[in-house]
Amino acid sequence: METALWILVVAAVAGVALAIRQLLTRVTIYEFERGLRYRKGKFSGVLEPGQYWIYRRNTTVTRIDIRPRFVSVPGQEVLSSDSVSVRVSLAAEYAVDDPARAVNDVEDYETALYLTLQVALRKIVGEAEIDQLLEKRNEVGQRLLELASPLIQEFGLKLISVDVKDVMFPGPLKRIFSRVVEARKEGLASLERARGEQAALRNLANAARLVEGNPALMHLRLLQEISAASGNTIVLGLPGVATPLPLRSGEPPDVSAPQIEPSEE
Repeated sequence: METALWILVVAAVAGVALAIRQLLTRVTIYEFERGLRYRKGKFSGVLEPGQYWIYRRNTTVTRIDIRPRFVSVPGQEVLSSDSVSVRVSLAAEYAVDDPARAVNDVEDYETALYLTLQVALRKIVGEAEIDQLLEKRNEVGQRLLELASPLIQEFGLKLISVDVKDVMFPGPLKRIFSRVVEARKEGLASLERARGEQAALRNLANAARLVEGNPALMHLRLLQEISAASGNTIVLGLPGVATPLPLRSGEPPDVSAPQIEPSEE
């Protein structure tokens, strides 16, 4: 009798446990996630990382990944203030900062992010001329970050960084800019050549002044060239007419020295 009673008790406990197990389910929220809990279709709170038992009949949990994400905003045609059409694409990094707002307040927060960045880009490019846009290309990302961050924050997102990935021009305009850059580079090269020639002339002028003030420098320079030469013949110019030396009175000329008479042609 007692054995049968114990069997009935164990069976009842097992049945209750099985029924509870069918009604409850365990949900694990990982460190890089947040869980949105809904009871009977109504949002009831955000679940932090951990394990939870939920009543499966009227409760559901939606996991949201909060890790930073990198997205590429496709290029779009934008007009600058001087009516030049350019195609600009962006690379952005963002993260879900408020999961409840990102899911409950916006139908698709990624689409909202794209549109907000595109509208901000059109505003920035439309206020600048094409030359200014190219010169300050690195500053466009920072301006986009400052302009779009407050709007994107309303979607429950945090905009971490924005950078301009590509700036593309139509074919004719691209050739014009190529010629401008080429002409600019040629001008810089000509300027450098002129500076080099000016420096060389300045050095020559300084050397000429030194030689003029110190004639012995030419002889020293000549000796340097002779010492540095190897196997070369150096011809030195000597005066063709000897200067006669004065004789003392009563002293006969030196007849032992060979006399050179002019040749007859």
